[in-house]
Amino acid sequence: MPAEEDGYTGPAKLVVGEREFAVDVEMRGHFQPIDGRYHWYGRVARHDDLEALLGGRKRAAEIHTPDGSARGELSDPDPWGRYRILGASTPPFTVPTTPAE
Repeated sequence: MPAEEDGYTGPAKLVVGEREFAVDVEMRGHFQPIDGRYHWYGRVARHDDLEALLGGRKRAAEIHTPDGSARGELSDPDPWGRYRILGASTPPFTVPTTPAE
């Protein structure tokens, strides 16, 4: 990940309703000064069981990485079956707080 971007790429646990999925994700984010919040977003790798549950519809979800967890929304599957995940809160990954990090 370039130094100017925050983010996480790797394995995660996705919780949708009562179901849990072991997935791979690629996420990044940025602080939005207009609303004063951190916005994070990314894609969940294609997962057939997740697609069977969602069927292309939006759904609230919780994502867990080795660095943290956050609530967000799954939506907008791309042509390859990867769902977009996004949220505006403390992200489910570590964000550097100093230039050295």
